[in-house]
Amino acid sequence: MMKGYIILLGLLLLVGCESKPKYEKITKVEDYDVFLNTQNTPTLDETLLQQRYWSNRLDKDTTGIGDIGQLANVYEQLFAETGNMQHLLAAETLYKKAIAISADNFRDGFERGLAKNYISQHRFKEANELLQKSFEGPSQKRPTQLMLFDSTMELGDYDRAYEYLSALKDMSDYNYLIRLSKWSDHIGDLDSAIKYMEMAKEKAESHESKPLKIWSYSNLADFYGHAGRIKESYAHYLKTLELQPDNSYVKRKIAWIVYAAEGNAKESHRILDSVMKNHQLPDYYLLKAELYAFEGNTAASKNAEEQFVNAVEAGQYGGMYNTYLIELYAEAAPKKALEIAEKEVANRNTPLIHSYLAFAQLQNGQDAEALKTIETNVEGKTFEPVALYHSALVYKANGNSKKVKELKAELEEASFELGPVMASKVKEL
Repeated sequence: MMKGYIILLGLLLLVGCESKPKYEKITKVEDYDVFLNTQNTPTLDETLLQQRYWSNRLDKDTTGIGDIGQLANVYEQLFAETGNMQHLLAAETLYKKAIAISADNFRDGFERGLAKNYISQHRFKEANELLQKSFEGPSQKRPTQLMLFDSTMELGDYDRAYEYLSALKDMSDYNYLIRLSKWSDHIGDLDSAIKYMEMAKEKAESHESKPLKIWSYSNLADFYGHAGRIKESYAHYLKTLELQPDNSYVKRKIAWIVYAAEGNAKESHRILDSVMKNHQLPDYYLLKAELYAFEGNTAASKNAEEQFVNAVEAGQYGGMYNTYLIELYAEAAPKKALEIAEKEVANRNTPLIHSYLAFAQLQNGQDAEALKTIETNVEGKTFEPVALYHSALVYKANGNSKKVKELKAELEEASFELGPVMASKVKEL
């Protein structure tokens, strides 16, 4: 446990600033208050019913391959609804059992299920290897290729990912459109990313598919937020909650709008507190830490950071929270931050992850190495605000004021995504 560490999260330290952020009222409590009822959990309730049903069927026939696959899927849904890592691990075990006892020509569906599970656990290399093996054997090629696009994107193998995407082109296919949207966002074409996600939303609505509408509305809301279209983002989060009132992800996003766009940390706390009653992911503590820092409550902020680290260590989350840990350890335990960053780069060779490596190198006094990392693996290869911020810190340490000025201008355009605390750090650049 981390009781012995005094954790200092540099990005969450509030600094004095003469110019105050510009806030705008976006939300209305009456819009979302009904969804904060912690007893209203229809998705979780239905998933628990499905768990009992498929568990009972499996108890009667332990070799029922179809039942094993259904139960594995239910456990993945339970993880999504509760944040309990044990459910994701249970799904992994069931998928492996189904693969072991299934005939070759029926195995690929379970292999895709296991690969999806690995991706959720940030075990991207294992997912990609499994999908490659499945694709080469008897399998449904298109759904496997779609997932190969996902895994190669996570690994930073963008040329290969684009090859998969190009081979799959079908503008009438929902699954293709959402991946084309993701690719467009990756290359910095946010307008196209939104356009393709809007097309996907239209298909979800025309097919009257509740799961696809939920996915489309929430992801489109995310893109609108990235584009600074906060009112449209908020409206689509509300549309999601109307379909799924216990969607924790969306409620957290509304909490972010209340904080980042409106500067109302107290109300954001209230929303998060309701979410955390039924959904217990460690990163909620980090958002609480940021809210406390914004309020000037340093002790509460540090305590929330410790709660995050303890939750990660106790929850068997593997490498799912490595980037957060790099930020947390960067000042108090820089060597540990660097070890995690090097491990994470080996797991997923993306520009964003390399920016974390550069940040850790910088915190260890390796200014020249950090600059080489940024120039070789980050610059011009990602548009993520966090990566741009790390880059700016590295350029500043190496005396490149021109680059710092350019990046600072870009980061100031992303103030909503960064949040008030991070935006105040940008002003220091």
